[in-house]
Formats: sequence, C-alpha cells, structure tokens
Amino acid sequence: MKKNVLSPKLRLNWTIDAALFIGAVLTILTSIYFLIFPVGGYMGGRNPLYGIVIVFDREGWEFLHKWGSLFMFLIALIHIIVHWNWIVGTTKRVFGSIGNKENKFGPRLAYNIIIDALIALSFIVCGLTGIYFFFAGEHPVRTFLFSTFVWDMLHTWSGVVMIMAIILHFTLHWKWVVNITKKVFARFKKSEPVLLNQNDSAVMS
Repeated sequence: MKKNVLSPKLRLNWTIDAALFIGAVLTILTSIYFLIFPVGGYMGGRNPLYGIVIVFDREGWEFLHKWGSLFMFLIALIHIIVHWNWIVGTTKRVFGSIGNKENKFGPRLAYNIIIDALIALSFIVCGLTGIYFFFAGEHPVRTFLFSTFVWDMLHTWSGVVMIMAIILHFTLHWKWVVNITKKVFARFKKSEPVLLNQNDSAVMS
C-alpha cells in the first residue's frame, strides 16, 4: 500500500483542531457551570447560590468562560479561513444540486454539511451575543435591541445547540482524529518521518 509522509497541511489542521478542542472543552465546562448556577446570589436573604464555590468562585468561572470563549472564537475563525475553499466549494455544490437529480450528495457528506451549517449558525448567534456581554457586562445598565433576558436566552441556547453540533461533528470525524493524533505524537518517539496511509489525506473540515 502506498504511503505518504504526514504533510504540513495535515499537521496544521491537527494543531488548529487541537487548539479548538481545548477552547471548546473550557467553554463547555464553564457553560455547564452557568447553566446550573445561572445567578450569583446576593448577600443576605435566602438565596442558596450566594457565595457558592466549586473549584473556583463565580468570578473565576466568569474569567475562564470569557477568555476561554474568546480563545475558541479566534481559533474557530482561523479554522474557517483555512477551510474557506472547502466551505465555498461545498456551498456552491449545495445550491447547484437543487433541482439537479444527478448532483446528489452521499449520506455522510450530506450529514457533515448539515452539522457544519448548524455549527456555523449557532456559532454566529452565540458569538455575537457573547461579544455583547463581553462589552456590556453580565448585568448591563443599558440594553441594545433586546432585553438582557433575551440576549441571555439567545446566548445560552445557541451555545447549547453549538455544543451538541460540535459533539456530533467530532463523532463523525473520530477516526480521523485518533489516527492523525497517534501519528503526530509518534514523532516525539521516533526520529524517522511519520507515515500515514492514503486514506488519512482526507482533511477534516
């Protein structure tokens, strides 16, 4: 079987995906915290959420969520730029296939396109609402376009949809992730070039 050296493009894609994975894990963990504890409580009264500490206090979780999300957002933009040609080409194929029975997608590619579109849409909504809270704060004095409650709901549920779609996307490309990760880390154990099969050359999009 013909083998190829692990290409710089594959290493770049793996590095971007690894950074995106780290940012996503950090964002997901902090998001779960805020789903369970949506409010910070207040001094006095009977609010059981006031002053609760789970590894970090609320300010610590806010710091991790804010900067972890920003890191993931920036890496996601890099991911989009690197895969821009694939995105444009696939989009053209999608619209070109409308009404054309001869230009149909296979089930796997169709599933991948739907998941990617769902990620893109939820990413835009979650990103824009996240930017709003980044500059306006968690409890802004003045609101823009929507009430704070609406902004919060848009941010929360677009984030939930995005997380679910990312998990599905990750599951779809699990074999690629495992295969390339093994070969990347094999470089630290061996001095000779890491080899991969031709099947590995399909880059995860």
